[in-house]
Amino acid sequence: MFRKATLAIGSAAALAVGFAAISLPSENATAEAAVRIPAPSINVPATRGNQVAVLAGGCFWGMEAVFQHVDGVESVVSGYAGGSAADAVYERVGTGRTGHAEAVRIVYDPSEVSYGRLLQIYFSVAHDPTQVNRQGPDVGRDYRSAIFPQTARQREVARRYIAELDRSGRFARDIATRIESGRFYRAEDRHQNFMNRNPRHPYILAHDVEKVRDLRSAFPNDYRAASAD
Repeated sequence: MFRKATLAIGSAAALAVGFAAISLPSENATAEAAVRIPAPSINVPATRGNQVAVLAGGCFWGMEAVFQHVDGVESVVSGYAGGSAADAVYERVGTGRTGHAEAVRIVYDPSEVSYGRLLQIYFSVAHDPTQVNRQGPDVGRDYRSAIFPQTARQREVARRYIAELDRSGRFARDIATRIESGRFYRAEDRHQNFMNRNPRHPYILAHDVEKVRDLRSAFPNDYRAASAD
């Protein structure tokens, strides 16, 4: 099973190009990889105070980086969901036998961004929801696409949205995203705020810089340059 730590270091030239892509907007950017999809037909009503969403979609480094740049998101924490507390350890999760998926816990202000909008970004930009037990080079159940609803309303919104996207024909394959239950456990400190702390990491340059760029292109009104903690 591929693990991110095994990725070889790229050339200095490649690192410099990738870092520029993070820091500087491109005036002549090519068409983004994001899939243009409609918003969900129903949503979670806004309430007073912050709400929480837990989403899994491959490596949590990229998921974290995308949602840190969404306006209205207060914080994003990388972690594990779907398994037990005893198994919420990176090396154990990487075996693919713990039931955990790499996930992010998003705290957001519903007066600024809705749960439905977060799902739209999740399906469009943050990962490929048609891949089964993998994302790009990362293979295993710990990299599966899964939503962990925190309320019954979130579950209903997610369930219906998946059905709507399958009917929309916007994706070449059926949505593989599962709706699951399970607690979220914070990952080790070395995985938190990873892209901001390691902007030249070769994995970030190869797989995650483009996601943030796609967010800015596909959702310009929701993108913010300064990332949440």
